[in-house]
Amino acid sequence: MSQATRILLALLAGILIGIGAVAIDCDAALGLTRVTQPVGAAWLHALQMVIVPLIVGLLVTGIAATAEAARAGRIAGRGVALFVAVLWSTTLMAAVVEPLILDAWPLPAAWSAALRAALTGTPAPGKVPGLADFFDTIVPTNIVAAAAADAFLPLTVFALAFAFAITRLDAEPRALLVAVFRAITDAMMVIIGWVLRLAPIGVFALAYGVGARTGAAAFGALVHYIACVSAIGFLVLLAAYPLARFGGRVPIGRFARAASPAQAVAVSTQSSLASLPAMLKGSEQLGVPPATAGIVLPIAVAIFRATSPAMNLAVALYVARWLDVPIGPGQLAAGVATAAITTMGSVSLPGTISFFASVAPVAFAMGVPIEALGLLVAVETVPDLFRTVGNVTMDIAVTTCVARGEGDHHARQDAG
Repeated sequence: MSQATRILLALLAGILIGIGAVAIDCDAALGLTRVTQPVGAAWLHALQMVIVPLIVGLLVTGIAATAEAARAGRIAGRGVALFVAVLWSTTLMAAVVEPLILDAWPLPAAWSAALRAALTGTPAPGKVPGLADFFDTIVPTNIVAAAAADAFLPLTVFALAFAFAITRLDAEPRALLVAVFRAITDAMMVIIGWVLRLAPIGVFALAYGVGARTGAAAFGALVHYIACVSAIGFLVLLAAYPLARFGGRVPIGRFARAASPAQAVAVSTQSSLASLPAMLKGSEQLGVPPATAGIVLPIAVAIFRATSPAMNLAVALYVARWLDVPIGPGQLAAGVATAAITTMGSVSLPGTISFFASVAPVAFAMGVPIEALGLLVAVETVPDLFRTVGNVTMDIAVTTCVARGEGDHHARQDAG
């Protein structure tokens, strides 16, 4: 049984046992939450304690890998530039579309109220940060204080600047620093592996409290969450088709036929890496030179995930609406920036780890409590399907655009 399956079963068992216990003896069942809630909170805190060093380490190594790819040649540079543009574009799309989805199809008020009551840690309503607050806090005055306060946007800005500074060093000190941060990242991964072994216990403890306090509303809320967040991944997937049509000048029908085998592999494996051979073959069918596909697609698989920033932001926005946390322009801008920047660091992580490492910084940057993430990770398997299929489809679309750009470049050279 996979770890994802064990976590999902723990979620279902916790909710069902909580509902059943309340039906048998309400007072005793609710009294038991005074034990289960701290257990679940301790598990979440164990994950939270490694996020700061993990994100810094991943950003340094991710930026180093991106810089190396961009220096590898004109084709690689074009690919990196286009992928960065796609990441920011899809993140901005999610910032606009996800609130519209939640407005058009809101979580029932009774469910939302029950879930808020079941989860602790919701901040009291206060001043909603505006854009002035965003610019006032984006650059840290004290990086240690920012890390201690879980101020992830200024921390991310510093880590980003530090990572780019490392890329300007000579080869020997650059390699040394990247190796140090890679070792830090690997050590954090070991700790996370230990914590995730306890995930069924932590998720069960959290789910029991939710089931005991909310009843069947918990199941409806999880289905609602899956649909609302997966919709963003589906929109990113759909955006790949016009990108291939207008950027790569490939007819949509032809692109759909060429991409479908890679999409099928993505659905069955939930792995972009496993889909790479099918992606290479599909690109060849679209007329992409093997030399171009052989450079762009491996970079895409190793460094970028087109759906990740958009879906990570969508998760944070969903939890904010779930817990009735107001999101102002400053918080939304912080979420967009954090989601887009941290994506390059977390792409090579397994799904469960990636969920926490990618979504938690976005939630912290927006002032959204992360307690709900302990429940949502258990149903991440379904949104992850949309993540993987969207990534694979967008990778092929970007590759066709790079190939078309290379063809135009050579045509201009021949004409000159």
